Amino acid sequence: MNQMVAFLPLLIVMGAFMFFASRRQKRAMQATIDLHESLRVGDRVHTTSGLQGTITRITDDDVDLEIADGVVTTWMKLAIRDKIEPADVTAEAAVEQAAEGA
Repeated sequence: MNQMVAFLPLLIVMGAFMFFASRRQKRAMQATIDLHESLRVGDRVHTTSGLQGTITRITDDDVDLEIADGVVTTWMKLAIRDKIEPADVTAEAAVEQAAEGA
């Protein structure tokens, strides 16, 4: 009986750790689901491999990204990491223009 009481604090700490870890994972998964449901044609996005493109077509599982003028590639929706907001696009354009002018 004394041995079981000695392990009780350890079990409580392990249980709390598992509870908070699963909550964090559920929250991250819900954020990914929300992102994929919010995708629209014309959105600029980053993929998990770092590629940037503009969505030209969306199906249940795939998206077509235009990565250069007339170059369209097909990606799984799960490969979309995040959207590039319009403010981010203007900042990237300014950096590109500065690099071209140098």
